[in-house]
Order: sequence, then structure tokens, then C-alpha cells
Amino acid sequence: MSQRKQASDTNKMTVQEAGRRGGQVVRQKYGSEFYSEIGQKGGKARRDELGSEGYAAIGRKGGEVVSQDREHMSEIGHKGGQRVRELIREGKEMEGANANANTKKE
Repeated sequence: MSQRKQASDTNKMTVQEAGRRGGQVVRQKYGSEFYSEIGQKGGKARRDELGSEGYAAIGRKGGEVVSQDREHMSEIGHKGGQRVRELIREGKEMEGANANANTKKE
């Protein structure tokens, strides 16, 4: 067996590791702005490809999957209810503060 073949057998790299290393080289060479630019280009192309109906379909599919998880739905419903209660309390406090400020002016 040749030395090249033996070396490659002992230094095997996973596809994940190769991708990570390649990404690091690109980041060093082009900078983080490069990723932002290609991401924006890809996002625009995808938007043109799907259109609003495509995004609506994706949202429906995701919503159907998430809604099957009753524990998750219960948790987010509870969090939403707590937040509404908090906002109502803050609103009442602000009304009270405004009422006090108005009576002091008179």
C-alpha cells in the first residue's frame, strides 16, 4: 500500500468535520459579511420561488405539527396568560400614576 493511502486511512475526517473546517476557512477569507450577503440572496431567491402561498403552506404545516404537542400548547398558553395579566397590571398602575399627576396639577 502506498504511504498516501495509509495516511488517509489513519486521518479520516467526518463530513461534519470537513464542513466545519471549510466554513472556518471561508469565514477567515471573506469575513462574516459574506455569510450575511449570501443569506440575503438565498432568502430572496426562496421568497421568489415560494411566494406568499408557499410560506402560508409552510406555516400551516408547522402549526399542525406544533399543535399536536398538548404539553407545549398548554405551556405557551399559560405563559401568554401570565403576560396578559402582567400587562393589565402595568396598565392599571400607569392609569393610577396619570390620575395622581393630573390631580396634582389642578
